[in-house]
Amino acid sequence: MFTGIVEEVGRVESRRASRLRVAARRVVHGLRPGDSVAVDGVCLTAVRVDESGFEVDLGPATLQRTTLGQRKAGDLVNLERPVRANGRLGGHLVQGHVDAVGRVKSVQPSGPSRWLEVAAPQEVLRYLVERGSVAVDGVSLTVAGLGPRTFRVCLIPQTLQRTTLGLRGPGDPVNLEVDVLAKYVERLLGGLAR
Repeated sequence: MFTGIVEEVGRVESRRASRLRVAARRVVHGLRPGDSVAVDGVCLTAVRVDESGFEVDLGPATLQRTTLGQRKAGDLVNLERPVRANGRLGGHLVQGHVDAVGRVKSVQPSGPSRWLEVAAPQEVLRYLVERGSVAVDGVSLTVAGLGPRTFRVCLIPQTLQRTTLGLRGPGDPVNLEVDVLAKYVERLLGGLAR
């Protein structure tokens, strides 16, 4: 379980078939083979770890449902270690189970911040509400507006500086994960309607 508060921006060093090597300094502290780590919001298992980075394997479902299959050497990625049971939940509950890939529709400056509009499939939009939570490339954000095929979030200067979202532009793919609580509510209410 993650919080969507990015700890570090890492750099993809290599991708060979389904093995991804990521250069990192901060998240490798305490990370061991077998531990979970979120890469652009995708929960993965570290298979090798050293002081300068880690390696993960990308399964067929990960390659199909996320942007990680498109990552190449030099690409920057958001990184987060799992939250500890006694840690702070600074963002929202993020599982690292990407629901779909969306596409950046527009980026509009607003003083030191930016509005990011993301085109998303209905299977994502159905769970979003204004002032609710969504994870975009693993970053916990508040939904500021909803359209028929899009949603908007505001990227504050801190988010622009500490994550890869400041590098995203129109047409770029992004990993999307909705708040898991909305899925459980839907499932429970569906059971009551029977």
